[in-house]
Amino acid sequence: MRGAHVHRAVVVRWGIAGLLVLASVVTAVVLTVRHPDALVTLLPSPDMRELHVDFDTFWHSAVALTHGADIYKTPAKLTNLNPPLLTLLLTPLAGFSSLTAYRIFAAFTLVLVVAAVLAVARELRLRRGATALAVLAVLASSPLHGTLVLGQIYPLLLVGLVAGWIAERRGRPVVAAVIFGITVALKPSLAPLLLLPAVQRRWVPLRAGLVAAAAATLLGVLVAGPSSGLEWLRIAVTEPVPDTVDNASLPGLAVRFGVPSVLGTLLGAVVLVGTLAWVGRHRERIDPAGTVPWAVVAAGLLVSPISWHNYLMLLWPGVLVLIALRQGAIAAVALSVIVIPVSWNAEWPPAGFWPDVGRSLYCAILLGYWAVLLRAVLLRPPSADAVAPDGSDVADGTARSDDSTVTTPVSTPSVPSSGS
Repeated sequence: MRGAHVHRAVVVRWGIAGLLVLASVVTAVVLTVRHPDALVTLLPSPDMRELHVDFDTFWHSAVALTHGADIYKTPAKLTNLNPPLLTLLLTPLAGFSSLTAYRIFAAFTLVLVVAAVLAVARELRLRRGATALAVLAVLASSPLHGTLVLGQIYPLLLVGLVAGWIAERRGRPVVAAVIFGITVALKPSLAPLLLLPAVQRRWVPLRAGLVAAAAATLLGVLVAGPSSGLEWLRIAVTEPVPDTVDNASLPGLAVRFGVPSVLGTLLGAVVLVGTLAWVGRHRERIDPAGTVPWAVVAAGLLVSPISWHNYLMLLWPGVLVLIALRQGAIAAVALSVIVIPVSWNAEWPPAGFWPDVGRSLYCAILLGYWAVLLRAVLLRPPSADAVAPDGSDVADGTARSDDSTVTTPVSTPSVPSSGS
């Protein structure tokens, strides 16, 4: 009787997921037909100042660095909001023209995204079918298209997060913390990830992460000049929360509805602190190589003043972990909503309460990612030796989700020492 009840629940769950997946795909097709000038069609354009504007900003800063000029005062259309370390990292491209450098960077970052997804799938030993569907969803996704067109750095951050997660999974927490620290130095809005070892009382990785972040940041400042660090801090503190529909953070949501952004920031802080406190409370039951780092990253994005919809790609590895946890229905929905293009915003009037609700889709998606990733942190993903080489089985003791007709208890990992 109980088995039949569980089977019915699984059928219902997959039925709902199937409807949501279908709705996402149909929405994407309809919007593409209505707005054929989709992001992906803009990739070949030579317009650096209007379309590939983010990379144009980075390129001008890199050129300025090679000439000993101020990296934050350039002819670029936009203000560079990133720390000097990023400019240092991109200086090899300063020797090319802006357009050639962009095309090299776009091709390189596309390879990075696919490689990162495949690396996570391989680490989790997902079936080939699941891996192929995940890669197809990523290639069809709006965040990837937007990232490539604008020339953003999120693929670099994705690789850093994936490398740190793999190191953690393979029992190298200090190496993982160092990699996370360097990644945070490139994008400080990911800094909440460095607090994760603190709530888990893993002091050696905590120190390693903080030192790595500080050292990498200092390196960039020293190369670009001490004044660059002060200028970047000034820009970071004074930059207002943008009233843009692509801003998926809670401060951005507040501004969209005409509420002071500080209220959104406070709500986001509650989400972040609550997430870290809950993780700390259950630290003995949580596998650091599960969905917990991705849940913390999602919470950090919610509290950040600016979290563009394209940031969502940083959470895709967590979705692949959900697949390994047999949370297939949830993972299917999470991978389907990302194909909805940003032309969604063009379907709503410019003002009004309900249009504002409609234009908050990307914030809702980010909140959904945070919720499902946090919900799964107590589940333990299979270790490398717990899955058959073809991904067809899971060893006893590995957590199974409610998408499986048989549920086995989650084994409790041992309490990590201060050096783990």
